[in-house]
Amino acid sequence: MRMEETEIPIEHLQEEIHHHTHGAAQSWIMGVALTSALLAVLAAVSALKSGHHANEAMIEQMKASDAWAYYQAKGIKAAVLSSKIDFRRTLKQPAVLADQEKLDKYEAEQTKIADEAKELATSSHLHLLAHETFAAAVTLFQVAIGIAAIAALTHKWWFWLVSMAFGIFGLFYFVQGFFK
Repeated sequence: MRMEETEIPIEHLQEEIHHHTHGAAQSWIMGVALTSALLAVLAAVSALKSGHHANEAMIEQMKASDAWAYYQAKGIKAAVLSSKIDFRRTLKQPAVLADQEKLDKYEAEQTKIADEAKELATSSHLHLLAHETFAAAVTLFQVAIGIAAIAALTHKWWFWLVSMAFGIFGLFYFVQGFFK
């Protein structure tokens, strides 16, 4: 099952910036357009990485849930077998060695299954953290692009600086996403 990819509705902003750069006397407007294009690329890559990690988190969590269900099944088998052994003891019948060996085997398998389930849950959590980090990067890049559009439309260069500040914060989250 694949999660829906995040759409970035920035095409109209880029077209508007491009339109305003054609007759602009200020050379910095071209910088706004180039910065916006770069931010759009980073936003797209961040969105893809965010979606990938969300999918992986969900898959790992489902595997962990399956492992815990298997752990419970082994536990039920062990409980039934333990009851059988206890019942035989109550009736003063000799314990069957094979039953005790099987019970020990179930308990050992449960330990292994629990370790695998915990590992899968940890992996799922790490993927979720990466997803959230890349999603934050997408948001910051989108805000930066929006502010860049305001800079181009109003011809106020300080909006471009604010846009680049948001872009830098987005870049910070983008890089952090690769280390989660």
